[in-house]
Amino acid sequence: MPNFCAAPNCTRKSTQSDLAFFRFPRDPERCQLWVENCRRADLEDKTADQLNKHYRLCAKHFEPSMICKTSPYRTVLKDTAVPTIFDLTSHLNNPHSRHRKRIKELTEEDIRRIKERRLQASREKAQNKENESSESQEGNVTKDDEPSLTPEEKELRDYLKSLFEIVVVIGKQNIPLNGHTESGEEGECFTPSNFQALLEYRINAGDEVLRRRFETTAVNAEYCPSEQQRRLLEVCEDCIREELLQEARESRFFSLVTGDLAEFPEGPHIPLFLRFVDQSHVLREEFIEFLPFEGDEEALTERLVSQVGQKWGLNMDNCRGQAHVSSGVFASKMKAIATRLTEKYPLVVCTPCSTCALNVYLANNLLLTGVQVVMSTLRRIGLFFSKSPLLQAELDHAISIFYQGNEEKSNELKETCRQDWTERHDLFELAVDLMESLLLCMDSIHDNEELKWNDQITNDAYMISESLADFEFVVTLVVLKNALSFTRAFGKNLQGPTLDVFFAASSLTAVLHSLNEVMDNIEVYHEFWFEEAVNLSDAMDVQVRIPRLFFRKQRAETGMEIQPESYFKEYLTVPLMGRIIQELKDIFSENHLKALKCLSLVPAVMGQLKFNASEESNADLYRNDLPNPDTLPAELHCWRIKWKHRGKEISLPSTIHDTMQLAEVKFFPNVYAFLKVLCTLPVLKLENAKCEAAWKRTRAYLADTPVNHRSKSLAVLNINYDVKHDLDLMVDTYIKLHPEQESESLE
Repeated sequence: MPNFCAAPNCTRKSTQSDLAFFRFPRDPERCQLWVENCRRADLEDKTADQLNKHYRLCAKHFEPSMICKTSPYRTVLKDTAVPTIFDLTSHLNNPHSRHRKRIKELTEEDIRRIKERRLQASREKAQNKENESSESQEGNVTKDDEPSLTPEEKELRDYLKSLFEIVVVIGKQNIPLNGHTESGEEGECFTPSNFQALLEYRINAGDEVLRRRFETTAVNAEYCPSEQQRRLLEVCEDCIREELLQEARESRFFSLVTGDLAEFPEGPHIPLFLRFVDQSHVLREEFIEFLPFEGDEEALTERLVSQVGQKWGLNMDNCRGQAHVSSGVFASKMKAIATRLTEKYPLVVCTPCSTCALNVYLANNLLLTGVQVVMSTLRRIGLFFSKSPLLQAELDHAISIFYQGNEEKSNELKETCRQDWTERHDLFELAVDLMESLLLCMDSIHDNEELKWNDQITNDAYMISESLADFEFVVTLVVLKNALSFTRAFGKNLQGPTLDVFFAASSLTAVLHSLNEVMDNIEVYHEFWFEEAVNLSDAMDVQVRIPRLFFRKQRAETGMEIQPESYFKEYLTVPLMGRIIQELKDIFSENHLKALKCLSLVPAVMGQLKFNASEESNADLYRNDLPNPDTLPAELHCWRIKWKHRGKEISLPSTIHDTMQLAEVKFFPNVYAFLKVLCTLPVLKLENAKCEAAWKRTRAYLADTPVNHRSKSLAVLNINYDVKHDLDLMVDTYIKLHPEQESESLE
């Protein structure tokens, strides 16, 4: 939402001007000066906090000497700045104009007080000029009130700025600092590091600062030691991260989202994302850093809380949601961490992640060996076909063979397989339909009769075909497909339009009822599912048998024979159904469902409910987050009436984002606070593709970067390549953190 200038007769707004806009100060005395100079009578009864939150003045109302440009991206006011330039008469020339910002008529007492204040201000200004003049003559300060720099200090800053420019390029282009040198093998490398090569390139391109710095250095010497490179990289990383964190702090409410485990040379790490609504009311999910994943659940939880509170400067009491994309044993650890966070901070609601289909999320969290084999194989298949269009063409050919009598189905499957089908809500249905085609394709690639494929591809194809041709894989996939068919529509609605999400919260009871009914009649359902798995296995020439590992474990037991159908019912179908039911109950807690039902605040949802919904029953969950909780019932009533009696030409906003963009929403502070909190819940889908960019870039970084070349610091720069960077700030930070380096360089 744009910022409007609060000055009388000023119609500027932030979206139509490149002028800076400044908040009213929080300091009551200084804020009072701003109000008096504005001559806005309607502002006098407002507190400094209210003015700071809702009102702005543009730069046109301040003298140029009051405004400082700290960088090309940032403009700030001096601490003593007071607005003095106002147009208080132009509205008199147009008596028919509607003048909303009423100008206060001054009494004689007001005039006398203003004159005294201006007289005092002029005296202070004269005194300041006199002081500045004397200091300037002494050579202590420059006209910008900044300490003057010696030629050596200026050259040092220019030198550091050149180094930071190289670091930024390396990070954004994902170039390893040391090239192909392995850890601990620097002495065996016969080529310069990438950092050294870029330094030399800049020198040859005419960077005089670097040339003077290194012209006497030996040709084969490393210009910038690895330790200094590391310090430069850390400062650059911190400055980029701080830019994101500053926006998150301003938004107040946020949620934590983590991705699947990633390997780094230092050990396993998890990617951490922050979800928040920025000052433009845009929902964002930004990558912040990779956090080491070592120790037990208690230690990991404490490390996460410490990272958010102490290092990032965020208040965990303002955290409203958490979501963890994980699988296998790692998923059980993340679930324990989520439970501890919720116990410590009850409002940190645990939800599924909006970037992961619910059925995929549920399957990843089922700690059954067969299920984890299916999920890892499906992920491997997705990566396999993404390597080359030729591999995709081979799969298309296999699909054509098995669906030659059904061209419509064949074309539908081919098109689906080009669109990240392993992440869809109907993943398991698609996998069953593709099983025969996939096995034929993998066998053909492994045979490699025409020598089209290299050894790596044929080996990968062989490993995948071995998994597909195992009966345990087939029956597990079929059981997953049928068991999760009851949650497929529910999960799709959770990532659909706001109206669907609202009604999905009410449909969970029906979903659980269906799953419990299956559990009560598991013998009948399992019989049908097992028969389907046997028929698919027969079509693929896969032998129906009990896993070999089971017989090895039972060798010391009695020689009682067990049939495959009974085995898979006891060890697969029954525990799988039970865990799905329990997982749904865990992630859709009472607070989670209450929060989703608060989506009735969105006007389109209110209209669908005929404006009869009562949000007060769910409002207590976020009562302490509201600016005026006592007035909530009356405000909600006015909110409903506003949309119920709207004009026919006005359409109802259908999303939280659309609602928050309305100019009039600021007149409903409680509703606005509600929407802002709800928006941060990780279960709600991101509004546009740009919001998912951080996730896509994180996956791309991990997929494109070998483990031995991965760097936590470079990852922050690469994934956040679009975040603006201030080289002067980086230089200032570096000098402040490493003053000893400055003195050594000056010497």
